Amino acid sequence: MPTATRVEVVEKALSILDAFSEERAAMSLTQIAQETGISKSSLPRLLNSLRLYGFLTRDDAKVYRLGPNLWRLGALYRRKFDLGELIRPILRHLVEVTGETASFYVRDREERVCLYRENSGHPIRHHLDEGSRLSIDRGAASHALRAAEGPADRVFTSIGERNAEVAAVAIRIFGQSGGLRGALCVSGLRHRFDERLRSAAALALQEAQMRLAQYR
Repeated sequence: MPTATRVEVVEKALSILDAFSEERAAMSLTQIAQETGISKSSLPRLLNSLRLYGFLTRDDAKVYRLGPNLWRLGALYRRKFDLGELIRPILRHLVEVTGETASFYVRDREERVCLYRENSGHPIRHHLDEGSRLSIDRGAASHALRAAEGPADRVFTSIGERNAEVAAVAIRIFGQSGGLRGALCVSGLRHRFDERLRSAAALALQEAQMRLAQYR
């Protein structure tokens, strides 16, 4: 397999965007330099180019934030995802059946991204925003996204792995070609989302998987 060509300046620009997170939603030039390892003398030109194309904004205090063009691209990705129109009704149904939060995750290298989310109606619940990135090494959805073998309708379970108070069950969703497209997941507070409710959620996930398979 030929080695992919790498462009250093592009990788630096992408590393700037990747440095932003929920905890680091706004950063100064100094903070960006610390997070990326790019020298402060090299950053201004990169930052100006990202601002020019709408990937970053800068306020009067010279604090940088992610720009609107990222929202446009994210929205475009979600609209073009071929299961997108089907996922949201499925998530709402899972919440109605289980009473807990339902999510759809996709894998992005060594992370999983919450692409769609329907939160539980409980005032105290497992809450996560759409677009959030989590590590791929813990949690039921991570296990599902990493699984290479096993029955298609296998349900994956986690209890207190990523968050000590949360339990979750997940199942893989496959595309028309048979490739893995993502994982459906139901998660809730472990003291409420007990073994009996997890078993019921597992059945609901298997039914949802079969419903989605009809639209391949």
